[in-house]
Amino acid sequence: MEQNNPQGVDIKSKDKPDDLIAPTPNNTPIVTAPVQTLAQPKMAGSFAPNAALVSDLQGRLGSLVGASSGYVESLPAEVQRRLQGLKSLQADHAKLETEFHKEIFALEKKYQQLYQPLYTERTAIVLGNQEPTDAQVTAGKAIEAEDGTAAPAITEESDSASPLTGVPEFWLTAMKNHSQLEEMIQERDEDVLKHLTDIGLQYLDGEHAFRLVFSFAPNDFFTNSQLTKTYYYETNSALGDIVFDHAEGDQIDWKEGKDLTVAVESRKQRNKHTNETRVVKKTVPAESFFTFFQTVTVPTSPEDDEENFELLQERAEVDYEIGEEFKEKIIPHAVDWFTGKAIEYEGLDMDDYEDDGEDFYGEDSEEDDDDEE
Repeated sequence: MEQNNPQGVDIKSKDKPDDLIAPTPNNTPIVTAPVQTLAQPKMAGSFAPNAALVSDLQGRLGSLVGASSGYVESLPAEVQRRLQGLKSLQADHAKLETEFHKEIFALEKKYQQLYQPLYTERTAIVLGNQEPTDAQVTAGKAIEAEDGTAAPAITEESDSASPLTGVPEFWLTAMKNHSQLEEMIQERDEDVLKHLTDIGLQYLDGEHAFRLVFSFAPNDFFTNSQLTKTYYYETNSALGDIVFDHAEGDQIDWKEGKDLTVAVESRKQRNKHTNETRVVKKTVPAESFFTFFQTVTVPTSPEDDEENFELLQERAEVDYEIGEEFKEKIIPHAVDWFTGKAIEYEGLDMDDYEDDGEDFYGEDSEEDDDDEE
């Protein structure tokens, strides 16, 4: 899909390895593409053609994950007593760590209130309800000069020939410059997202939860003026952390025939007795950014839905990661995502850097090795 990218920067970031750590507000894996099933490793030799044997071996190995080797249980009683004492210290540490994360969350709430006046003014300028002050424009020009991102000079003639209000398609452009969100946005979604006037962030009082608020101008697709997605956390006493629990989205009140999350498939059926034909229409799910607002419910155990448990679990994790991307990146740095500057930071990859053979003191490591010999 062609996207609006003012700086012409390649927004396709490299795939990153899966993060095995449970999602938390402070440690969130970033996924740059929809979750895919990992391919099984290929096996050489006599094992290769025997799929049943390979499957059996993999099943046996999988059952050993997390299993005790018996070493700890075999330790003498006095060592077992010491281990019990260490477990008590670990539990005390987890309690302190829980308080630590609670304070971090409280600090996020505090600074969200300090950020909010800036976000409110940003929205006013984007919508054309307010113009930036001369001081703000001067400061912005200084930032452009420092970054080398100054826009070309605008003549009075070109300016008057195409008068615009605010910053058109501000949020749509910002989201399309984010690789993961860009993949979610279908071409037909853009007609709605052009009416997106603001994306806000709220913290719920008395709960460990945050809410994303998407505000829309009147449009031909749904009647909602706002759509929200709320993310809830729970305290994991064993880890001493606050971890993601579940998310709840709003129901979209689509206008007749305008639901972008479904498609209508038509097929002909022929009566084998009369040879008459009829057209049967069936509604099926369709890819759309607005499926983001659907609530993903994960069964409490695999036994409740063996067929879809892992798929729903993966979808919930990706759903949370997207929420964190809005919370930590898109909302606070919307201008940088609109201009494309944020892409520069997203594209940094340590694999792109080569070892030049020098240590931190500028001395050649190979020469040091020769000296030691």
